[in-house]
Amino acid sequence: MEHITLLLAIVIVTALVFDFTNGFHDTANAMATTISTGALKPKTAVAMSAALNLVGAFLSVEVAKTISGGIIDEKGIRTEVIFAALVGAILWNLLTWLLGLPSSSSHALFGGLIGAAVMSAGWSSVHGSTVVTKVLLPAVAAPIVAGIAAMLATRLTYRLNRNTADKATAKGYRAGQIASAGLVSLAHGTNDAQKTMGIITLALVTAGVLHPGANPPLWVIVSAGLAIAMGTYLGGWRIIRTMGKGLTELRPPQGFAAQTGAATVILASSHIGFSLSTTQVCSGSVMGAGIGRKGGVVRWSTATRMAVAWILTLPAAGLVGAGAEFLTQQGPWGIAAVALLLIAGSGIIWKLSRRQPVDAHNVTADDAPVAEPAGVITTAIAAVSPPPTGLALASTDLRATIQAPAPADPPTPAAV
Repeated sequence: MEHITLLLAIVIVTALVFDFTNGFHDTANAMATTISTGALKPKTAVAMSAALNLVGAFLSVEVAKTISGGIIDEKGIRTEVIFAALVGAILWNLLTWLLGLPSSSSHALFGGLIGAAVMSAGWSSVHGSTVVTKVLLPAVAAPIVAGIAAMLATRLTYRLNRNTADKATAKGYRAGQIASAGLVSLAHGTNDAQKTMGIITLALVTAGVLHPGANPPLWVIVSAGLAIAMGTYLGGWRIIRTMGKGLTELRPPQGFAAQTGAATVILASSHIGFSLSTTQVCSGSVMGAGIGRKGGVVRWSTATRMAVAWILTLPAAGLVGAGAEFLTQQGPWGIAAVALLLIAGSGIIWKLSRRQPVDAHNVTADDAPVAEPAGVITTAIAAVSPPPTGLALASTDLRATIQAPAPADPPTPAAV
């Protein structure tokens, strides 16, 4: 019984480490657009997001129930399975953070959990219908819905303000961005913090501490909320740069539209227990806001890399989780080996990240990917978008004419 208690403690700590990586991996979801448009300073933005993530963790437990009793069959699942699942999720989170790709922490967790459960008890241990209805379908639908909502909101915003100068509305939109970013952070806490609550609750059930179907205890809710808040405050600057600068150049009206659309989708899904990816929702919103403004260009090469990461997340984390579970089945030395591999892998990734560090001081630097020419998709959608604000467009053209460099004078012949 003593080694079970020790293993359970290791699993709980590992779950909180995953929650911490989830926090800094997903900070960009709430604050990337706010930081990139200058509505908030980087450090202020992540501090605000951390506080609201903590508050959001206390608002609901519906998603936690989906994790703890919906995806896999609790009967016959050993505590080691949860440990193996977390190893797969953490390593994938760290790898995609190193690459600056806003992949889904949620799907990394689901993939690790499914892979470890299949290795331990076979495919019958996975509730396929729940995976399809509450994981896969929302993963496809949510970013599309959020993207369309952000695109339409952006078009409406520019149409309503077509006769108003940008400077007259910029302050109001920046204030709106701050409010909507806070709403996204709150929504993130209600959705993502609960995933760790569900994992810890599942571990307690497999160890016999809680009965199946139990709600997360208060100490689980508090610890999960604090872990994700600390991770958020640390700031996932690499992914913030990709979301704020790498996908498209956003202006305050677009940032406001993107964040409002994302928050609405996330809060609605949390209410009905859909454990969707906040990363995919927010990325879809940013792309929708990018193509909603006429002249806006989405960098489809970056979007394609993100989509590939999304597709690979479930199977990649699942394979790592399955491999880790295979090792834990070998006994105490296998569990120790998995722990050492996790520590070594995390250390190597952190060491690689120090070669080209990204932090609060250079997250908005202008060395982001150069804007791509408008492709077929962007051109087709932008063709029916409302034009930029009339006065702003006129002033932009005038400034371009005034600031255009004069032709260079011909070289003066050398004196004889």
